[in-house]
Amino acid sequence: MPGLVVVGVDGSASSLAAVEAAAREARLRGAGLRVVHAFLWPLMRVPLGPSPLGPPEGGLRNMADQLVAEAVERARAVAPEVDVSHAVVTGEPLTVLEAQSRAAELVVVGSRGMGGFVGLLVGSTAVHLAAHGRCPVLVVRGQPAADGPIVLGVDGSAAGEEAVDFAFAEAELRKAPLVALHAWTTWNASLPAPQDASAPYANPPGALADEEERLSAEALAGHQERYPGVQVEHKVVRGGTREALIEASRSAQLMVVGARGRGGFAGLLLGSVSQAVLHHSHCPVVVARGKE
Repeated sequence: MPGLVVVGVDGSASSLAAVEAAAREARLRGAGLRVVHAFLWPLMRVPLGPSPLGPPEGGLRNMADQLVAEAVERARAVAPEVDVSHAVVTGEPLTVLEAQSRAAELVVVGSRGMGGFVGLLVGSTAVHLAAHGRCPVLVVRGQPAADGPIVLGVDGSAAGEEAVDFAFAEAELRKAPLVALHAWTTWNASLPAPQDASAPYANPPGALADEEERLSAEALAGHQERYPGVQVEHKVVRGGTREALIEASRSAQLMVVGARGRGGFAGLLLGSVSQAVLHHSHCPVVVARGKE
């Protein structure tokens, strides 16, 4: 049974860019595409039809139908072979798209919508959906490098396994190289087992770096065998994770991160690194949450 890619639209230029990206993703996957508009106005108990004094094609409901029709036309222009459906669903955007994500393999949104505040880098819907979506969420932002790699943020945590799976599969679909990037500092590194039991906090020079190399390699174990056609560059650098990923995004076509890393607070749905990348990445970002 074909999969499904869902894209949220609100008539903004950002959401139309998301439609184009979603159409390409659906084509890569051989999946269907569903264009969804969250129609908030019925909840406000305001008139939805055209004004008696205005044109018959006016009114909020007609406006919603028109913006969805424009998005569908844009999607079919990008990927005419993709089966495109559409829906105008009553509700606020986060609730509507979270519900849609339950049946999708990918949800795509723009970085900012019609309701964005001036100067806001990423809209609240994109950030909250990345935290609450039931499937990976692609936030379309920045300028992707067409021939660049897919950059995967690796931290060795169980919560990051979904991101590793997604990044390898996406690299295979796009026929793109994959850069698996792991950044560490003495503040977030995992302490290796001490070699001297009498000095439990003493380790030889280089032990932290070696431990981080091991954790990163373990996170990728098995994936290169499952995706032999994917060219992988494994990078372990000492430095801030946010800074390293944002810098790497300058030459990437896509950034993939988990929702939370090994340093996250219990119960936190979206970690600080993921949020920083969503706000500052120079290319589109996929946030892949761990399994429920």
